Amino acid sequence: MNGSRIAAVGHYQPAKVLTNEDLAGLVDTSDEWITSRVGIRTRHIAGPDEPVDELAAHAAAKALAAAGLAPGDIDLVLVATSTAVDRSPNMAARVAARLGIPSPAAMDVNVVCAGFTHALATADHAVRAGASLRALVIGADKMSAVTDWSDRTTCVLVGDGAGAAVVEAADEPGIGPVLWGSVPEMGHAVRIEGTPARFAQEGQSVYRWATTQLPPIARKACERAGLAPEDLAGVVLHQANLRIIEPLAEKIGAVNAVVARDVAESGNTSAASIPLAFSKLVEKGAISAGDPVLLFGFGGNLSYAGQVVRCP
Repeated sequence: MNGSRIAAVGHYQPAKVLTNEDLAGLVDTSDEWITSRVGIRTRHIAGPDEPVDELAAHAAAKALAAAGLAPGDIDLVLVATSTAVDRSPNMAARVAARLGIPSPAAMDVNVVCAGFTHALATADHAVRAGASLRALVIGADKMSAVTDWSDRTTCVLVGDGAGAAVVEAADEPGIGPVLWGSVPEMGHAVRIEGTPARFAQEGQSVYRWATTQLPPIARKACERAGLAPEDLAGVVLHQANLRIIEPLAEKIGAVNAVVARDVAESGNTSAASIPLAFSKLVEKGAISAGDPVLLFGFGGNLSYAGQVVRCP
């Protein structure tokens, strides 16, 4: 085998939907204020009895079913999350236990909003190196649990959910080379810290960085895959807010691509946002099997990671 590919994807969101009108009853805000600034209309919120590993397991089970695989076919579980409550057992082990996956390597990846694309690259490397035959890669976060619901600058942004992908060995590479990095000296711009842990960010700093520094990096990820941006059929950026997604997508130059805008109905779900939005595009038939799609995560730690994948 010369490469790896995404065999199938799946996603899951809690049933509870929180609208902008609902938020207007909690803080000094309005539907017009939220939609004009971040483009979000609704978000899904997990209940106190819905932990992160449950969200992750639901998404993973759907991906396994779509791939026609059983839990025993998986030998590596990677969960990208920044909202795990406990240090051990880690989220990957908890998900493996829920799904009945026997004796997998089980690791968490905490790169916040860029977590899924980091984890996907790690799975690709493991499969191509022969360390894994089939991997389950999950992005899952419960941002509502780390949000100050009296702070209108952050509570209007967040949502909960999970997305998953099955990665397996393939004759031809279906996951392009990753381009990843960070700006650690600016890591304070996005934070989940304190006791209790709370999400905070320097919005303008993140906006300027994302819209000015990231477009050439995303284009270089396309170059590493041997493609020009105009060759892309889809672009799935971290679903931060529309004021970042739309100018970033335009500056990348993917003029023929479907651009994921799931943030409007799901909010910012951190590590879940890319696999969640990607899975929805696949489910809706907005992109077809074999289509080249740029996945590009960015955010916490001011980290980024992107790669071009072939649609399952």
